Parts: sequence; structure tokens; C-alpha cells
Amino acid sequence: MFDLPLSIRPECTSLLDPSSLNLFFSLFILAGILLSYLPQHYRIISRGTSEGISPVFLLLGVTSGTCAFANILILSRGVLACCGKGIGGFNCFAASLGVAQVGAQWICFGVILLLFLIYFPRDVIAAPATSRFSMPKTQSALTTAVLCVVHLVVVAVLTFYFSLLSPPASYPTRSDTSVSPQLTSWANFLGIQSTVLASLQYLPQLYTTWALKHVGSLSIPMMCIQTPGSFVWAISLASREGTKWSSWITYVVTGVLQGVLLAMCIMWELKDRKERKGMDESENSAVVESERRPLLANEVS
Repeated sequence: MFDLPLSIRPECTSLLDPSSLNLFFSLFILAGILLSYLPQHYRIISRGTSEGISPVFLLLGVTSGTCAFANILILSRGVLACCGKGIGGFNCFAASLGVAQVGAQWICFGVILLLFLIYFPRDVIAAPATSRFSMPKTQSALTTAVLCVVHLVVVAVLTFYFSLLSPPASYPTRSDTSVSPQLTSWANFLGIQSTVLASLQYLPQLYTTWALKHVGSLSIPMMCIQTPGSFVWAISLASREGTKWSSWITYVVTGVLQGVLLAMCIMWELKDRKERKGMDESENSAVVESERRPLLANEVS
């Protein structure tokens, strides 16, 4: 057995020699997060409109992601601090993948908000006559973006404040890789806030999709990837060093609610395809009937 290098603190030894299977699993999830959002980004751009996406859904999603990212960033503070304690670049990379996963999800969802603003429909699209639903206006879209930025600033300022309020005791009486009780409580509050926002996130989108009676600019392939992926991701985060229940419960909740939205979107998509197929068959029947009619039929009669 070799002794640990003197530069490596004892609390960082658990990060040495990460499991190859766990590393592959984490990289697979990170790649899946990045790829899963591409269909949604592409659908908005290809349609040239963000019609059908609820601004409240985006507001709750971005703010929930902000809380989740701040939560895992705080709780992983000790793990990230070990990167400067001689554990090596590879071990640091492996230990940071949990933070990278949550950060990537937050950024990708933020891109949806950006595309929502860029491709927000300028022409009012009427909802079904039987619905009391009213389409969101440009002002509501801009308000959503402003609130997301304000929330981000507030979370960042409060996190910085709690970091200064009660910083970890300095070495050697206490390791500087630990997280203070105040920061831990703040991180847990952010985790709870993220879970509550994520629980409410899909309710306005479920209502919007149900009221419009069609999928709109929502991407079914994205939801097909993310719905089961949410549960896999939750398991991955739960098994990582330093994370607590508040870091992964959000993705269990979102997985369930996104599954409900996915089922609704598939239902409306199948109904739309059936109606389009019926219209095409009616048009084809009319064309065939017209071709079979004698050219001089009207003159003879």
C-alpha cells in the first residue's frame, strides 16, 4: 500500500480512483441532457414560433433550475475544493460531473426561454372557440425574462452573503473543504424551493396544451428522452459524494409530471394525425370522383 501524497487532505481520499462504471454512467447522463434539449431547440427554430409554450412554465422551470444549480454548487463545495488539494485533474473532473449535469440542464432550459422570446408569435393565434384560454402577450414574455434574471441575482447575492456570514473555520482546526451549517440550511431551502417550483412548473403547461388541443412547439422526442432520464439522473445524483435528498428529489417530481405532459401531447398528436389523414382521404375521394365524371356530362344533360 502506498501512502497518500502529503498534499491530499484525508477528507478528499474518497474522490480518488472513481469507479469506471460510475464515471461512464455520469458522462452518459451529461451527454443525454445536452442531446435531449436539441429537439426542442430545433422545433422552435424550424417552426419559427414558440406558440404553445407557456411563459409561466418557462418562468418556473428556469427559477427551479437556478435553485437546483445553486443547491448542488453549495453542497458540492467541499468536493470541488478537493480539486486544489492534489487529487489530480481526472479525479477532479469525475467529482465535478454532478455539478456539470445540473448546470447543463439549467443552461439548456435557459436557451428555451431565449428562443421563446426570439420566436414569440407577433400575430395573435386564436384558441379553439370552445376554450376560455387566451394567448400570452408580448408583455408577459418579457416579464418572464425579467423575473428570471431578478431571481438569479437574488439567489446569487444571498448565497454570497451566507458564505461570508459564517465561513468554514480555517485549517488546521477545521477543513476548508467542509460546508458551514448556514450554507447547508440555505442549500436545503434552495432544494425545497426547486422541488416546489418544479412541482408547479408543468401545471400551466398542462393547462396550455389542453386548452390549445394541440402540441404546438413542444417537442415530443425531447420528452421521450427526458421523462425516463429524470429518474436515472435522480439515482445518479443520489449516489454522488456530498449530495443530499434535496439535490435529487426535484428530478423525481419533474419526471412524473413530464410523463403526464408527454402522454397528453401524444394523445393530441395522434388525434391531429387522424384528422389530417381523414381530410386527405376526403380530398383524394373528391379528386377521384371528379376524374371519373364525364367531361361532357353537363352539356349532355
